[in-house]
Amino acid sequence: MAAHKLLLAVALVFLGRLASSQTFQRLGACPTFGCVFPPNLTDFLAGQYFDIRLEVHAPVNGSEANGGVPDPNFTFTVGKVGATAQNASVFFNVPEPKLETWNFTWNEDLYARDTKKPTVVRVTSKAYRRVSLCDPGEYIASLTYYNGNKTTASWLVRDLSKIRKAKNVVLFIGDGMTTNMITAARLIAHKSVNGRYLTKMAMDKFPILGHQMTHSLDSFITDSANSATALYTGHKSTVNALGVYADSSKDPFDDPKVETIAEIFWRRIAGGVGIVSTAFIADATPAALTAHTRDRGQYGHVVDTYIHGITNYTWTNWTGPDVLFGGGAEQFIPGSGSYQGKDYYKEFANAGYSVLWNNTAMQKAANNTKALGIFCVSNMAKWLDRNVYPQNLKYQSNSPDGKKTDATDQPGLREMTLKAIDILNARHAKEGWFMMSEAASIDKQMHTLDYDRALGELLELDDTITATIAKLKALGVLNDTLIIVTADHGHGFDVMGSVDTKYLNDQKADRRKREAIGTYQNSGLSQYTVDTNSSLRYSQGVHFPANWDPRYSLFSGVAAFPDHRENYQVHKDGPRLPAVNMTGFPADDFYVSYKDAVTGFIVNGTLPVEADQGVHSLTDVPVFAMGPCQELFGGVYNSIDIFFNMAECLGLSM
Repeated sequence: MAAHKLLLAVALVFLGRLASSQTFQRLGACPTFGCVFPPNLTDFLAGQYFDIRLEVHAPVNGSEANGGVPDPNFTFTVGKVGATAQNASVFFNVPEPKLETWNFTWNEDLYARDTKKPTVVRVTSKAYRRVSLCDPGEYIASLTYYNGNKTTASWLVRDLSKIRKAKNVVLFIGDGMTTNMITAARLIAHKSVNGRYLTKMAMDKFPILGHQMTHSLDSFITDSANSATALYTGHKSTVNALGVYADSSKDPFDDPKVETIAEIFWRRIAGGVGIVSTAFIADATPAALTAHTRDRGQYGHVVDTYIHGITNYTWTNWTGPDVLFGGGAEQFIPGSGSYQGKDYYKEFANAGYSVLWNNTAMQKAANNTKALGIFCVSNMAKWLDRNVYPQNLKYQSNSPDGKKTDATDQPGLREMTLKAIDILNARHAKEGWFMMSEAASIDKQMHTLDYDRALGELLELDDTITATIAKLKALGVLNDTLIIVTADHGHGFDVMGSVDTKYLNDQKADRRKREAIGTYQNSGLSQYTVDTNSSLRYSQGVHFPANWDPRYSLFSGVAAFPDHRENYQVHKDGPRLPAVNMTGFPADDFYVSYKDAVTGFIVNGTLPVEADQGVHSLTDVPVFAMGPCQELFGGVYNSIDIFFNMAECLGLSM
């Protein structure tokens, strides 16, 4: 570890330079003119495929200007600590890559942006494709350029046990889910007497609780793309990047890739893979299992990688997951919305998949056949709308077949997850399987300040966990299955008290409306679980609020938000839209929606005026674990450790 510590000290030297470009960076994880990706202090799984990208920068103008002529004669060596370093092409036994050149621009700070005076940077570059390090230990990668300048990266191949301990892994991701949200969900769905809960959430019963830090490679606030990349590959990346390190080229598909746990599991063991999400299926969290692009918005590419894998470079042979369930029909229906105009329903059908468009068809589908289930256009319906306000499913014109009828027969996360387990277990009882199941709209509804729907999605996740444990037990594979429940990032959400909504609605002045908020002893008790003649009823062991619209609601909110109006009541007419663009104003200027929470008071935003929703936060997020290797997930650690712990439990290290 001495080399790792030395290069950590070297990295600290560059913090001063990084601080001068806080808002914008020339290129993340590259504080000098020589860039190595994967960068310094990177960890690898033994045998994991990855690409290497080298760049030499020559700024033409700006504070870093050095003449604008990048070095075309740079060299690159790799060697294990204690051994002689070799030219990378010799070390990896691959051809020497061709020299590439391009230019890019960046703004050094907000003043440069406002005055439209970007810095031009000229680049020379090389890329080594699909290499791997199989021997555990430390390696030193050195880029030499400009007559002796060096950029040195310390790489560590972790020495993990090769003994497989789990046959299956279920990874639940509550997108954006924090401990505070779990606490709020428990409050509104589980009864308590004298400060003691009579029942617990499924997550509460897990034997192991840890916390993961979610920082990005080059920023301390992450998005779902690079946070999922960390969970699935063990490598930190940049906001919007899926399964790659972001380089400076214009091509969104040539960035250096890193092999994901799904790709490794399939390549090494030929095990089953299931991908389930309540988002449109090309969204970041499911996409990061197979896609490799620095632009998460390349939805067509994402869908194509699900079935064909990576086709522009030699990579892991991938023939598609056993199960792919979610929304996002717009990427499958042939036409302008789909990749190259293709009919992706037909692409999957030709590859042997059952193509399913509703819950009824999904439940009837054979378990011995691969399954594609796309159940609506865009994101799937929220639990609250499917179960409490079903009228909101009408007049959506979101049917997955492209006929623009209403997708009213959508499965929930529970139904999709249980069906996925049936298929995976039927097809891969011998090899085992890996499944990712995402409660996507915890995050999506937190973004739009729709806290009731977000908590409904979280409670659906918890109900799905309960049902999954029962399903695995019934199949006789519970003891062979590692179950992990975590998030990819958080939101700054909390509950501070209660609100007398009747009193708030009766007041005329905004300042008087705020008198309806009760804090400390005036917060009272949860009214969401009080049974009345009109209360909602659920099956034994299923916990959701008995009343979603009590007089005394939660005084809750997030720390960062746009201008909006707040009345702390459930939005019965459908998902919330708190801020809108006004006719006659710039398209990136948002104001309080005149249709939203009309009985409430105006809350001035804390975000720039171009924000129409909330943003992610810094908070560590919880990790619950049970099953084989559960002990690996206790404590506080980095998000990349989730990948390495799963890989070790599945025996994926070479």
